[in-house]
Amino acid sequence: MARYVDGFVLPIAKKNVAAYRRIARKAAKVWREHGALEYRECVGDDLKAKGALPFPRLARCRPGETVVFAWIVYRSRADRDRINAKVMKDPRLAGMDMKSMPFDVKRMSYGGFQVLVDA
Repeated sequence: MARYVDGFVLPIAKKNVAAYRRIARKAAKVWREHGALEYRECVGDDLKAKGALPFPRLARCRPGETVVFAWIVYRSRADRDRINAKVMKDPRLAGMDMKSMPFDVKRMSYGGFQVLVDA
């Protein structure tokens, strides 16, 4: 069965990872309750890629920052659109001030992806 994925890459100060984790746990619960199949948030660990563009350079990390790589899986793009509309209206997340996030929202990368291989 085809799936649809929202993907995120964002630079974050290492000192803010714990605060981000609290927000991500809440978000995961909300997305899953509204129908997302999977919700994953990962923090950089082994980021010294050789022969490829390292994530910290891709995300334009500054000294003291690392990268969060995240994705949410849905049944389809239509399902994603329906779920995200509900999530954005959910009172548990609706009151979040983007200016008070523990990362620079303007430096976050985001996109929707059709699954090419699902093994």
